[in-house]
Amino acid sequence: MKKLLQYFAVTCFAILSITSYAAGPTEVVYHIDDAETQGIKGLRNIRNHLDTSPQTKIIVVTHANGVDIMMEGAKDKKNGIEYAPLVGALKSRGVRFEVCEITLKNRNLSKDQFTLDTDFTPSGVVRVADLQYQNHFAYIKP
Repeated sequence: MKKLLQYFAVTCFAILSITSYAAGPTEVVYHIDDAETQGIKGLRNIRNHLDTSPQTKIIVVTHANGVDIMMEGAKDKKNGIEYAPLVGALKSRGVRFEVCEITLKNRNLSKDQFTLDTDFTPSGVVRVADLQYQNHFAYIKP
């Protein structure tokens, strides 16, 4: 019986070790729906996140007024900082930026108004939900 318990303990430890190793890097979705209140703060949060944990996989999903951070020439209204260089720097570190196509339709925007760093998703809200539920991404809303 003692041998059986030892075997069981070693097997459980091995499975836990393999499972935690196989889990890979943390995956996070940042949800931005208002550029004015979340734009600069969110981009800085993401930069700090990657500075501390560079292996983290990050997807930024924007919808409603949050898509403004991805528009060509857009600036923060408070301090005049342009979003594009900050977005470009994060994109070069592996961050993916997605804009909601429903928002484009509702605001009469076209894809050519957005920076080249932009990817598009049919629905921002559905994308956030899918990343959380199906892909087990952590959720952050700056």
